[in-house]
Amino acid sequence: MRISLLPDPIKSIITNAADKMKKAFLFVCILLTFFSCDRQRVFEEYRSFKDHTWNSHDILHFNVNISDTATSQNVYLSVRNTGEYEYSNLYLFVTTHAPSGLTLRDTVEIVLADDRGKWLGKGAASVYTLYLPYRENIRFPLRGIYQFDVEQAMWVEELKHVTDIGLRIEKARSKR
Repeated sequence: MRISLLPDPIKSIITNAADKMKKAFLFVCILLTFFSCDRQRVFEEYRSFKDHTWNSHDILHFNVNISDTATSQNVYLSVRNTGEYEYSNLYLFVTTHAPSGLTLRDTVEIVLADDRGKWLGKGAASVYTLYLPYRENIRFPLRGIYQFDVEQAMWVEELKHVTDIGLRIEKARSKR
C-alpha cells in the first residue's frame, strides 16, 4: 500500500502541470532545432500554379532585399513537378533587375529526368523537387531590392504538371 501526502485532486493538478511543462519544453526544442538548421538561408519563396499549369504569359516576380554586399552568396532555382510532367527538362528565362537599374537576362535549362526517365528531384506523393544552382559564390554589389523574374521558355503556351517554382538565396559556405 502506497501512502501519499497530497490529496488526489492536488496531486492530479501537479501531475498535469508537469506534463504540460514537459510538452512545452519538447515543443520549444523542436522549434529551435527546426529553425536553427537553415542559418545559411537569406531568402526562399515559391510561387504555385493554379491547376499545376504554367502559362507562358505568366512571369513570376521574386523581390529580394539584399543587405549584405560583403558575403558570397548562392542563388538557386527550384522546380516542383508531378510525375506526369511530359518533358525531361525545363527551359526558363531569368531576368535580374538590380537596384541600379542594370538588367541581366539568362536562358536556363533545368534537367528534371535522366535518360531513362527517372526524376532527378526528391519525391514525395508524386511531386518532385529539384534545386538547381543558378549563380554560385556571387557578391551582390549594391544593397537594395533585386527583382528576379522567371518565365517558362518551353515551346508550349500551357505547361502542365509544374506545381511550383522557387528562388532561394543562401550564404555560400566558406571553403576550409
